[in-house]
Amino acid sequence: MTQAYAAAVESLRPSAPAGTSEAARLTVERAVGLLAGRARCRLAEAHRHLLRMAAEEDRALLEVASGVIRLLDVSDPDTGIVSGLDTSRPEVRLPAPVRRFAPWIGMVQRVLDVAPGMSSYLSAERGPDGRLVDLTWAAVSPEAVAPNGLRGAQLLGLRISEHFPEVVASDRWAVYQHVLDSGAPSVLGPFRHMDGTYTVRAHRLGEGLLLNWTRHDERAAGLAERLASTERLGNLGWGEWDLVSGEVYWSDHLYRIFGRDPRLGPADPNTPDGSGLEEDEPLRVAAKAQLDRGDRVDVITRVRVNGRIKHLRTVADAVRDAGGRPLRIFGIVQDVTEQETGAKRLAEVERQLDEQRRSLAAEHELAARLQRIILPLPEGPIVLPGLKVALRYLPAGQESLVGGDWYHAAELRDGSVLLAVGDVAGHGTQAATAMAQLRHALRALAVTTSDPGQLLGHLNKLTCDLERESPEMAATAVVARFDPARHEIVWAQAGHPPPLLSRGGRTRVLDRPAGPMLGVVEEAVYPTARLDFRVGDVLLLYTDGLVEHRRRGPDDGLASVIATVDEAVRASPDQPLTQLLARLRQTNPDDDTCILAARPVTGETQDLRRYLTGATKKSDLGR
Repeated sequence: MTQAYAAAVESLRPSAPAGTSEAARLTVERAVGLLAGRARCRLAEAHRHLLRMAAEEDRALLEVASGVIRLLDVSDPDTGIVSGLDTSRPEVRLPAPVRRFAPWIGMVQRVLDVAPGMSSYLSAERGPDGRLVDLTWAAVSPEAVAPNGLRGAQLLGLRISEHFPEVVASDRWAVYQHVLDSGAPSVLGPFRHMDGTYTVRAHRLGEGLLLNWTRHDERAAGLAERLASTERLGNLGWGEWDLVSGEVYWSDHLYRIFGRDPRLGPADPNTPDGSGLEEDEPLRVAAKAQLDRGDRVDVITRVRVNGRIKHLRTVADAVRDAGGRPLRIFGIVQDVTEQETGAKRLAEVERQLDEQRRSLAAEHELAARLQRIILPLPEGPIVLPGLKVALRYLPAGQESLVGGDWYHAAELRDGSVLLAVGDVAGHGTQAATAMAQLRHALRALAVTTSDPGQLLGHLNKLTCDLERESPEMAATAVVARFDPARHEIVWAQAGHPPPLLSRGGRTRVLDRPAGPMLGVVEEAVYPTARLDFRVGDVLLLYTDGLVEHRRRGPDDGLASVIATVDEAVRASPDQPLTQLLARLRQTNPDDDTCILAARPVTGETQDLRRYLTGATKKSDLGR
């Protein structure tokens, strides 16, 4: 019997398409759990609904599941103490270990809810050497009982090592280890335990154990008791109507479903009580006609019970005489209000998901158009006084993550060149709008001053003003001014990754002058640093998407970028910018990246280009 329960659980467990990874399966299970929690329906119903969404939208199940997670998996604003932040609240200590939610465990519990006898599913905890360290009750049948008297749901979350250490020291522990390692089921007993004789059957299910205990000296429950238990667990009742004698019988739970006092006896089938909703009358008429034709009836209708609308599924058939006339009608009535309500909630959740998807798509399109308008990218390198500048923008891996990275490269009135790269925190229309305001403000402010420190000070005040309108807004930037007459760069930064300088085939990180992020300190001061910038040098400005990744530290990403710059300069020392931008790849797929690379050029280089251009024209005329 235990084997049958194990097979039933495996068949109910939500699964990703064949050939997918463990991560994809967990994604589908997580989406099912979120959907069921939002709609307050059963996990199996949520899983079927997810499959239907994928089929109707002609999308992969994993893609639909990922979309559901992005839209529904929103954490509470107050979920506990975050490391590194002083919340001025004492740490909350939980009385028991917090168990990670696994949606399919709920399905195991639903199977065990209707399983007779004592059955339990225990999750396994292994040590570094793979040995079984502990078992924790994750799902139990109602009749499961422990030696200390705890029963059913009272066992959930308890560790065997803490509450029943004698089991760990018994011979059964080695058998459990073998079942988990080999996957082969095992039977222990019969053996004496406490005041009874038991047999234990152990099966591996997932990463845990499914155990079934059978007590041999226990009298079997009567048929009436088992029927009552089945009615209660299935929320159903049954009844009979003898058409010859007119006698009607209702089971106990049928009275509870209809909210009728058993002392009044069953309701008269020939006298409708008006509890059925008028809109469902065609369903009832069709069901009666179906029964008259000799077919079995299976229909869901609504009734009003004590002011509440219930959805009742009726399955009915009849015993007939030789002529086909019904002699006795018998049937089962199940209260499926919870399932029907869950289906409606699922439909409402799906409607909300569609609205959110449309809203996100519209916002993404607006942000992308805004980004293209305010941040046009040149097709090739830009030639400025004494400099050649190349630019590259790497969008985030997800189309919906339009970010706030920006650049600026332009000649100033005094013949110098202003270079800048910045990053506004966040994604979407708000980030793109803030990026446009900062970039245009820098261009306007450059008319009044070319000092990078003063420019960042003005941008900081602007960001502080914007933060009042959009709380938690923050940005970083690096601004540099190149003087072609002195071959010198003066630069400052505001909480931004430091620039890289390649000189003589070796790349190094520039020492950053002080400077907080924009929008954090109202009257922040931004000191400047100076750098000789000669022919053969390459300067690289970038945003953090080039070096930072959620799974690796920034130092690892920075080392990879430095190695790439060295390789590009060695491969093409005379014109490294094209090689450099072609080789650089963003480290973080969840963030966009902006890269600005610059190298000095000489007047002789320009003259040579004009000479070559003129020679080409003369050659064309000679043809």
